[in-house]
Amino acid sequence: MIHDEFYWISQINKASVVSNSREKLLDEATAKLAARGIAAVEKEAEVDASKRVKKYIAYEPMVIAATGPEVTILHAGRSSQDILSTMRVAILREQTFELCEALDAVIAKILSLAEEHRDTVVPNYTNGVAAQPNSYAHYLLGFAAAFLRDRERLNQCLVRYNECPMGATVLNGTGWPLNRDDMAKLLGFDRPRLNAFDCTCETPVDFALEVSSVAASVGVHVGSMINDIMVQYAQSRPWIILQEGGENTYVSSAMPQKRNPGLMNNCRGDASDVVSEMTAVFMRVHNLVPGMVDGKSVAKNGRMTKAAVSMLERFLKVLNALRINPARALEELNSDWTASQEIADRLMHDHGLPFRIGHHVASRMVSWARANNVLPQDFPYEQMQRIYVEEIREEFPEGPEVLPMSKEEFLEALDPRKIIANRKTKGSAAPAEVEAMLADFAAALKAEQGKTNAMRQQVTDAIAGLEAAFAEHLYCNASN
Repeated sequence: MIHDEFYWISQINKASVVSNSREKLLDEATAKLAARGIAAVEKEAEVDASKRVKKYIAYEPMVIAATGPEVTILHAGRSSQDILSTMRVAILREQTFELCEALDAVIAKILSLAEEHRDTVVPNYTNGVAAQPNSYAHYLLGFAAAFLRDRERLNQCLVRYNECPMGATVLNGTGWPLNRDDMAKLLGFDRPRLNAFDCTCETPVDFALEVSSVAASVGVHVGSMINDIMVQYAQSRPWIILQEGGENTYVSSAMPQKRNPGLMNNCRGDASDVVSEMTAVFMRVHNLVPGMVDGKSVAKNGRMTKAAVSMLERFLKVLNALRINPARALEELNSDWTASQEIADRLMHDHGLPFRIGHHVASRMVSWARANNVLPQDFPYEQMQRIYVEEIREEFPEGPEVLPMSKEEFLEALDPRKIIANRKTKGSAAPAEVEAMLADFAAALKAEQGKTNAMRQQVTDAIAGLEAAFAEHLYCNASN
């Protein structure tokens, strides 16, 4: 069944029949008649899609036509405003469930890739320049952490808005003693939303604002990771690339050597669309008096969540298509001086030199190497000794003139794999820390999934209970 506006108007009507009957606000004969009318309208809509109307003022005449005007008592203590607000919150709640599911698949894949590449050492870049070595697992876990924050925010958002507007009527409540707690429970909400003005004027807008904000954050993270990968396509020998073929890559019409990363290009465009949709959500409600309809559209806000889900589905394809060449990544590291900071750090914490002096020694080393076209693995230890003496004499004459690092220690400090293995801080790229993060993040994902699944099941169970309670009135009616 399509859970559209028509579906939720029907569910709200069913809940009104059930709850008002329990409260003795509807006599049994009227309850039976209303139930019969609602069922008839649903049956007609199954055959004729044009009957799946989106507003109560179009829905009610069909119920009247199937029964009689006496069933309009069902609308006592209600308004199109609280019906529409409840419907919109319920639909966006369901769309947010779908967004959570799509994000879960992406996070799970990132964690799987991190598990696979715990021992893969790659260059990381700052300001577009190779900066330091890192394990690919640690890099991926950085993105997993960001996506998990987005995931947590989605759950927090769901909890915040899983409150029912029914009973708010237009904006200040109703003299009809509607049992708001019962209505909320029947429709799968945790409780009624307290302030009636908030229910109809602010909540339907704010829910969309929050979801769009999180979706845009996800889009920013997706775009960031894709752009980082795309940098490799400027190299003749990239260390990370999409598997060729299918929708992953396409060939140039003029240049036979090119394999363009079409899948990533499209996904980057998707991410931009999601951020644009967030902007549209905010712009529609900016500078309006409370309660205006501009920002409440199910179709427009649904376009935002659909764009986010589509982006994540394509991003999952990108992750599945990635091919990492560990040997080439290590070669890339050894072709530049990403290990130079380790020299400065060791001169400080292992040999007592002031940090800035050690940093200047390392900087002189890099300058000499680049001027003489020498790579880290080929750097002569004897030259390092001479550079050290020059720096000490110029800037720190009170220091020891003999390079305190042995040749073995010097070469080890230039090995990207050793650098990562020797990291000491919590949350670093050290293998033990990566293992711990893999476990922690997997547990965090499972916990967030559990929260969403529990709410989703709560809604499912509530609707099943509502249908059963509604059917009692329908069944009694059918037997008469």
